[in-house]
Amino acid sequence: MTTRPERDLADREREGTPLIQQLAEQRKVSLLADYATLLKPRVSFMVVITAAGGFYLGSLRSGISPFHPGALQALAGIAVVTFGSSILNQALERRTDTLMRRTANRPMAAGRIGLAHGLVLGFLAVFLGTLYLAEVTNPITGTLTLLTAVGYVAIYTPLKRFTTLNTFIGAFPGALPPLIGWTAARGLIEWPGVALFAILFVWQFPHFMAIGWMYREDYAAAGIKLTATQEPAKFAAQMAVVQALFYAVLMIPVSLWPVALHTTGYFYGAAAAVLSIGYLWYTLRFARIMRDPVSTESRIYARELLRYSVIFLPLLLAAMTLDAKGRLLF
Repeated sequence: MTTRPERDLADREREGTPLIQQLAEQRKVSLLADYATLLKPRVSFMVVITAAGGFYLGSLRSGISPFHPGALQALAGIAVVTFGSSILNQALERRTDTLMRRTANRPMAAGRIGLAHGLVLGFLAVFLGTLYLAEVTNPITGTLTLLTAVGYVAIYTPLKRFTTLNTFIGAFPGALPPLIGWTAARGLIEWPGVALFAILFVWQFPHFMAIGWMYREDYAAAGIKLTATQEPAKFAAQMAVVQALFYAVLMIPVSLWPVALHTTGYFYGAAAAVLSIGYLWYTLRFARIMRDPVSTESRIYARELLRYSVIFLPLLLAAMTLDAKGRLLF
């Protein structure tokens, strides 16, 4: 026979069980959300999409269908290495992230995921993803993917603290995914794949100049060296505009390179010309930041350019795939 205190204790334990389970479930959900943040899904999705474009075009050049299990295997490997690179990037920047409003709540910056935890996840993803890619595609693809991860994590990320050249240097690993997709399908580096690399390389500069200007104060507070964080603000605006305009103008002939290489047809050429002229137009609007670099209006021009750049790339890739030369086999 149980005593009254024992019955009360048993009742409290039974009442507390759902609360304990609820807290455990909340921790699981929170951890999953933190993992999703570590993977930078929007950036990783863009990497996979551009790699898929390269794989599609390379498959058509080879006269094989791009819709086969090998495509999913290659893209899965690329995604895993991209995830690993994102995690390692946040591990290196965990202290810097705490100084910026838009990144202060990232899992490693906020301390919800420890450094060792993040490093193990990141290194495993990069290592295993690279091995998997080399196995299911070819050694060139595995090597290029590893170089992308090393360039992004070990070179570009540390340089952000020391020199504004980090944007130029970081554009190289940033532009490799479509070339990686091409080599995954073809097994070698060829001019059409290089043209895809060039398009993504040039695209990045107006895009990143806009991002840098939008978050100029945040980056400056964190000690990150960008064109936009230079002083005085008028000089920073001039340099950002010069770089953005140079590459926006360059985008017009570079975007037409696949037509000259007979990778795509004239429909793509017309679409690329229109889209690239639009990119230049928004970049010219961005140039208005030189009038009053510290005004709220200057951020509006930067935001407009950023939005167009995000729309521009998928539309260009869509036109490219719709007008690609080769046999489409299902």
